[in-house]
Amino acid sequence: MKNPSGIKAFGTHLRRIREAKGISQQELADRANLSKSTILRTENAKFAVTLDALLSISEALEIPLKDLIDFPVNQ
Repeated sequence: MKNPSGIKAFGTHLRRIREAKGISQQELADRANLSKSTILRTENAKFAVTLDALLSISEALEIPLKDLIDFPVNQ
């Protein structure tokens, strides 16, 4: 992984958005047509998410992609 701090910051950002919407990891995975392990690994910075997954997650969370990827890297 080339940018571990950015991957970790994104995972934290995703978790905050998901929890603010009151959605479980399983529910997000179902809505985004991804596995729960993909959501779990993304939130725990064990997986560098793809653009395809980002698009699915933003749609599942009903937020624009730009809001999903606009996060501070140094948290």
